[in-house]
Amino acid sequence: MCTVDQAPRRRRLRRRRKLRLKAALLGRSRGGQTSKVHPAADRKCRPLAFVLTAGQAADSPQFIPVLRKLRVRGPIGRPRTRPDAVAGDKAYSSRGNRAHLRKRRIKAVIPGKKDQAANRKKKGFRGGRARLDDLAQGPDADRPLITIDAP
Repeated sequence: MCTVDQAPRRRRLRRRRKLRLKAALLGRSRGGQTSKVHPAADRKCRPLAFVLTAGQAADSPQFIPVLRKLRVRGPIGRPRTRPDAVAGDKAYSSRGNRAHLRKRRIKAVIPGKKDQAANRKKKGFRGGRARLDDLAQGPDADRPLITIDAP
């Protein structure tokens, strides 16, 4: 049983342990401590950038931080930070991610989720349709394509 004097000490130790795990980017789960790597790669699966997060972190919120870390060196000049197109899986098809790509004029080659399409269809003509620049089937083979993969 915990006495009155020990309770603040225990809280302080628990808080310190949580901060240490957060600083090390480790998440807690039933399986123990975990971490997750969110990579960006080119067409040939060569890694270009990655973000390390705690294991319970979702994939979609890490999309924009991974794109911000992206730097592709060329033969001369400063590195490219804006790819021509980005491919990803359905986890990255959020409205915010697509808006970010449109704002930076990057083609999105990301399939839409079935429930999003069903909601659009349910609304009829008020639901709108998927934007043309979001429906890109993929860029030409000679242009760079960045792939964001879920682990």
